[in-house]
Amino acid sequence: MKELDLLKKDWQKSEASFEQLSENDIYAMLHKKSSSVVKWILIVSILEFVILNGIGWFLPDPYQSKYNQLHPYLSIAENLNYFIILGFIYLFFKNYKTISVLNNATLLIKHILKTRKIVNYYIYWNILISGFIGAFGFIDGWNNSNTNVADIPNHGTAMVIPFAIAMFLIMLFIWGFYKILYGNFLGKLKTNYEELQKIES
Repeated sequence: MKELDLLKKDWQKSEASFEQLSENDIYAMLHKKSSSVVKWILIVSILEFVILNGIGWFLPDPYQSKYNQLHPYLSIAENLNYFIILGFIYLFFKNYKTISVLNNATLLIKHILKTRKIVNYYIYWNILISGFIGAFGFIDGWNNSNTNVADIPNHGTAMVIPFAIAMFLIMLFIWGFYKILYGNFLGKLKTNYEELQKIES
């Protein structure tokens, strides 16, 4: 009878050890996946910054000078946008370095949530600034193609509605673009977060 009890205890210890090993394996896999996702968010954000801003840098100087004279505040907004985007890229890099060395499920959950929040703020900012600047570009193009439009009474007031519509459509387009670009990453982080919560519960 004692031998049977000892056998049962030994089996329970082995079973507990196996479950613990399984949880560790699952955590290691989720940790690796999360680190990889954050790394790709960092890479894509850098490529996006270089490519999209590179297009503006290659525009002819006369166009840039005229644009800056017509819209000095937009020029300030664009320069401010560079620094803000670089700030987001730094946060992505910082989160990637932190997640890469974590060995605790609770902390990993915390940083996954933090990363998702930063990515969402990054998307919201890009939607807002792109919609605002893009709407001005649209109105400029529309005015240039209608040379007599400035002679219309209350021209400035009349342009408010087209400006708002243009801004809304551009923001909608940018939202779709970022939904495709970063939606998959956010979805994977959400899945990893849910799996880690199962381990912690």
